[in-house]
Amino acid sequence: MAVLNIHERTVPAPAETVGALIDGLAGPDDLLWPGSAWPRMRLDGPLAVGAAGGHGPIRYTVVGYAPGRWVRFRFDGPRGFDGYHEFTVHPAGGATVLRHTIAMRLSGPGRLAWPLAVRRLHDALIEDSLDHAVRACGGTLARPARWSPYVRLLRRLRQR
Repeated sequence: MAVLNIHERTVPAPAETVGALIDGLAGPDDLLWPGSAWPRMRLDGPLAVGAAGGHGPIRYTVVGYAPGRWVRFRFDGPRGFDGYHEFTVHPAGGATVLRHTIAMRLSGPGRLAWPLAVRRLHDALIEDSLDHAVRACGGTLARPARWSPYVRLLRRLRQR
């Protein structure tokens, strides 16, 4: 089963400013990842090709990185997730589009885990991350992301 999951947000800042958010991922001053509400992104070293880590039960390795523009992580776990996730920066006039993409094939336990739980948790986490990007670049949110009742239930079940 193939998955293509894309989230993007127009951030009212130049590409260099938004790209700096990508460069800070998993660092001590990470302004992009919503680590106060979700498992923190951790890597075994600085953001660079070959760095390995993850967040919560999701494991990955950095397989591509162009500072200020793009970072790609290849999934190492959970079992049944074969593909990658990435953040990319796209200049758009006086603003910038920040995009997060997952492209993967599901097999085995991933065929159940993704549609039943992981997809909804992922979508909520990434929308929170994009809200962080807008705020970190001085923008305001007319409608901040909100967790659905199902996401709140999944989070409660996971904390037990």
